[in-house]
Amino acid sequence: MLTRLSIRNIVLIAALDLEFAGGLGVLTGETGAGKSILLDALGLVLGNRADSGLVRAGEDRASVTASFEFGQLPAAVRRALDEADIEIEAGEPLILKRQLRADGGSKAFVNDQSVGVALLREIGPALVEIHGQHDDRGLVNARGHRQLLDRFASGDTSAVAAAWRDWRAARDSLEAAQSRVAQAAEERDLLIAYLEELTALQPEEGEEEQLALSRATMQKGEKLTDDLSALQHLFQGSDSALASLRAAARRLDRIASEHPLLEEALEALDRAMIEADDAEVKIAGAAEAMSFDPAELDRIETRLFDLRAAARKHACQVDDLPAKLREMQAALDAIEGGTEELARLEAAAAVAGQDYRAGAQALHANRIAAALRLDEAVAAELAPLKLDAARFRTAVAELPEERWGAHGMDSVEFLISTNPGAPFAPLAKIASGGELSRFILALKVALAEEGGAATVIFDEIDRGVGGAVASAIGERLGRLAASGQLLAVTHSPQVAARGDRHYMIAKSSEGTVTRTSVTLLDAAERKEEIARMLSGAEVTEEARAQADRLLERA
Repeated sequence: MLTRLSIRNIVLIAALDLEFAGGLGVLTGETGAGKSILLDALGLVLGNRADSGLVRAGEDRASVTASFEFGQLPAAVRRALDEADIEIEAGEPLILKRQLRADGGSKAFVNDQSVGVALLREIGPALVEIHGQHDDRGLVNARGHRQLLDRFASGDTSAVAAAWRDWRAARDSLEAAQSRVAQAAEERDLLIAYLEELTALQPEEGEEEQLALSRATMQKGEKLTDDLSALQHLFQGSDSALASLRAAARRLDRIASEHPLLEEALEALDRAMIEADDAEVKIAGAAEAMSFDPAELDRIETRLFDLRAAARKHACQVDDLPAKLREMQAALDAIEGGTEELARLEAAAAVAGQDYRAGAQALHANRIAAALRLDEAVAAELAPLKLDAARFRTAVAELPEERWGAHGMDSVEFLISTNPGAPFAPLAKIASGGELSRFILALKVALAEEGGAATVIFDEIDRGVGGAVASAIGERLGRLAASGQLLAVTHSPQVAARGDRHYMIAKSSEGTVTRTSVTLLDAAERKEEIARMLSGAEVTEEARAQADRLLERA
């Protein structure tokens, strides 16, 4: 709940520190005293748009700080703070601060940590709920009615939300598969033609490099043909250099024993012949490897051309052609086996859809039953609020399938009819602000057990009513405040008398300077303020006596 509100340099407020407690707190004061300034200041710290006009004249900046204390942080607040990496220890207050400059700039803080204003805006609804005569949010806004009804029904919508996600995922998978198969089917003939071409070509990884090397070797061999032939001739025939060496070796072999130098000469000749034989073998091998065969060279070049043309056609490298062949075969297999896969996905989507429909239908039935209970609960509150002729109805309608979602298949809207025979219409269409305020109060009382924001504020919800109606409003506000914190800005003495704490807002002027102040009243001051509300500018003894009676009854 809200425990402290500190305001600096907001419009007519120079400095104000307010302490709040649980139960019903009432704020009273003459018209124009500045009650709206308090709500504007609170709205600023809850993330409302920064308006430089809120900065007090003559000041360059303003600030608002709000402190909240909880036994346990609301779940929505905890999630938002966790996502923002803001840690709050158990029992530690949550402190929101907003600074506003006269030039329109602003800064936001949560427990002294700088944050974006969006975070204040996100957690604000879980902290403070404001209801006014012309409020177009909260209970009046139909967008929140479905969630309110679900809370009233104590219905768990998580199963339906999970079933919706499963169904959507199954449909997405089916649609993706259908798209793939349809696209592949359109390209089937072309795919078959490509497959036939590549299958006939039978490309192999590394083949291009091997063919290019063979071609380069043969092209070099063509240039070296004469030299290689001459070299081979030197090693072959009776007049070859090797033949002369062998003849010399035979002669030396007969006489080598006659002298050591001849033996050394023979050994040298033997080594020379061994090296010469090795050279002859290598020259012959090179000649064979580099032999120029025009037909083989033509075959190699034709193969290289075919491989590279196929690679250009399929926008890949030559070495990637075998993988491309496998991909095309898999795509063709997918087309041929696609009907089985589609049948499986269609069955899965159908089962997921049935599960979602079953859950959504059960949720629909639960909402219908809860709507009847809520209608009865609100109807019981209308007569005491002098809305005897009015009727309230919670309209639960099944949406067309294209609008189904994680929330189920229903739209929910609170409708009212203010006069006998008049058609039901949305809450926001009511002409009378007073009637709207009382309907909101009746709804709030009916929904009281279902939780909501930690702090609820009613802004002049009793405007235009008095007597028994104002007393009924006060009684219901007190009942609502019994389980939490409720603040009411009021002009009604009957409502003010119900307060557990009473704050008076006043405006004073000193020369050209006007200030707004807020005072927590003691028992005597409170009686005097209620007497003023009863009698007007001049407080009479009769008014004081009536104030006593109101306080005693409260």
